[in-house]
Amino acid sequence: MKAALRWLLTVLMVLAGANHFVSPDSYVAMMPAALPAHLALVYVSGVAEIAGGLGLILPRTRRAAAWGLVLLLLAVFPANVNMAVNHLPLGDRALPTWALWGRLPLQAVLIAWAWWYTRRDRAG
Repeated sequence: MKAALRWLLTVLMVLAGANHFVSPDSYVAMMPAALPAHLALVYVSGVAEIAGGLGLILPRTRRAAAWGLVLLLLAVFPANVNMAVNHLPLGDRALPTWALWGRLPLQAVLIAWAWWYTRRDRAG
């Protein structure tokens, strides 16, 4: 079960990262104004998501990739808060208030999910 969920997280992270390059304007729009170089940060975070997702595949890179994803998900949390507080659309779609705020606990789930792979599996 843990391996299947790891593959699911891998796919989700790679697809989410790729989407940073397909639809960068959606991500730029949710960036807090205080941050510089919004487009560059969107691309950097997209590369980090892809690298983290792919890093989960190999046992040798799995723990480091999982820690990287935990840190990345923590780093992008302010953008999700900004989106909820300022009722920003997701791309061209306006989301209901409950969905904007619902993304915040979902972020915690993703952090916990990635953190699960930072732990060494114990045999026996």
